[in-house]
Amino acid sequence: MSRTLSVIGAPSSAGAYAAGQERAPDAWRQHGVLARLEASGRGVRDRGDTQRRRWTPDPGRPDAMNIAGVGATARELADRVAEAVADGDDVLVLGGDCTTQLGAMAGATRREASVALLYVDLDADLKVPATGEGAIDWMGVAHLVDATGAVDELAGLGARRPIVPGSDVRLFAQDNITASEADLVNRHGIAVTTLDEVHQNPGYAADQAVAWASGHDELWVHVDIDVLRWVDFPIAENSRRRDGLALDELGTVLRRVVGAANWRGLTICEVNPDHAPDEAESFARLVAWLGGVFDTDAR
Repeated sequence: MSRTLSVIGAPSSAGAYAAGQERAPDAWRQHGVLARLEASGRGVRDRGDTQRRRWTPDPGRPDAMNIAGVGATARELADRVAEAVADGDDVLVLGGDCTTQLGAMAGATRREASVALLYVDLDADLKVPATGEGAIDWMGVAHLVDATGAVDELAGLGARRPIVPGSDVRLFAQDNITASEADLVNRHGIAVTTLDEVHQNPGYAADQAVAWASGHDELWVHVDIDVLRWVDFPIAENSRRRDGLALDELGTVLRRVVGAANWRGLTICEVNPDHAPDEAESFARLVAWLGGVFDTDAR
């Protein structure tokens, strides 16, 4: 029998380029995500939200804007994630910007279990303040693996440092690794599955990722929704109109991954309700899609 699914909201856009993502957890709930998850055949426990934090300009720290708010959200989320896991639940985190994953992994790694992180995103998020543009959500993976130049306030959030070693991270559907990030990928032994590889065969790419993670006690998954093709589904925080996955392709990947024996948690970030042409229609699609990922009769 499946474990209960704990749902936790992280309504923060503090680490983003602009405001909007802080509205996402409320929008998910208002448009029926909890009922749809329950209909999937799983028990669902709503553990509420961390404090709401909205992006604001931060001229005092232009290289790592709103770092105090990012850190506070991560700590609050880590406590809730750790509590859910201690209670024996699986975890679904509804973000929030990409820095949400710092809190999710800080909470997941408070125990002795070995953890693999599948990071589904067109971007590598391996920037640090010296190489980024000031928005911390382009720096999440760098702080998880404690890259050179990472700041203590974030890299030191967990019970261990690095929070997740690079060899336990796989960048998935990757399509934008800059020169400084490529150096960190090599230095930290981070695995990479490209966007082209996922396009070619989403199910096979997912199965390869599951096999890669099978030696770990737990598999945790991060999804930046800007991995979707913007012109097909304009809901992400970042509106660069690059190629990305179709919603069905991402669903194929997540059904395989969530069905893995060691899967334990999923974080969905960067949903920006302000970008939806029609919020009700967009979230109806998202809610139906996410419910389909968890449908027990589809496995």
